[in-house]
Amino acid sequence: MTEPIKHLEVVGAVIEYGGRILCMQRGIGKYVETSLKFEFPGGKVEPGETHPQALMRELSEEMNIRVAITEADYLTTVTHRYPSFEITMYCYWCHPETPDFTRKEHISHVWALPTEMLALDWAEADIPVVKLVSEQMTAKAERSGAIIVREPRNN
Repeated sequence: MTEPIKHLEVVGAVIEYGGRILCMQRGIGKYVETSLKFEFPGGKVEPGETHPQALMRELSEEMNIRVAITEADYLTTVTHRYPSFEITMYCYWCHPETPDFTRKEHISHVWALPTEMLALDWAEADIPVVKLVSEQMTAKAERSGAIIVREPRNN
């Protein structure tokens, strides 16, 4: 008999500062499908926690960031099945007062412009969020009259 696949309820932070998004790179881990991939910081929701509470706790533990998050900051939810497990990830916008943090669990990070995010090697569950964030930030910049730098298309 096949064992049921493990399902994790997690939260992810889309941390924006100065028009750039914080993209964190995982180290080599238990699951090959997420090892060395970029992701939005966050983690597992503990029993009794709301999603914003879980995210504030995870950011404090993993990165020493203190940021207020409420349901009003909700962005999207993604469910993704990897070969070894399945996650439902609840994502929230986060706007810290400073870009300062301590990287405790990740091996690298990038503060990326929306157009640069797409070129990183993301964990599969994060890709729909990357696309949504890039689209929303690009549209917002265009509405404000900002200049957007795009890669030339090969037609």
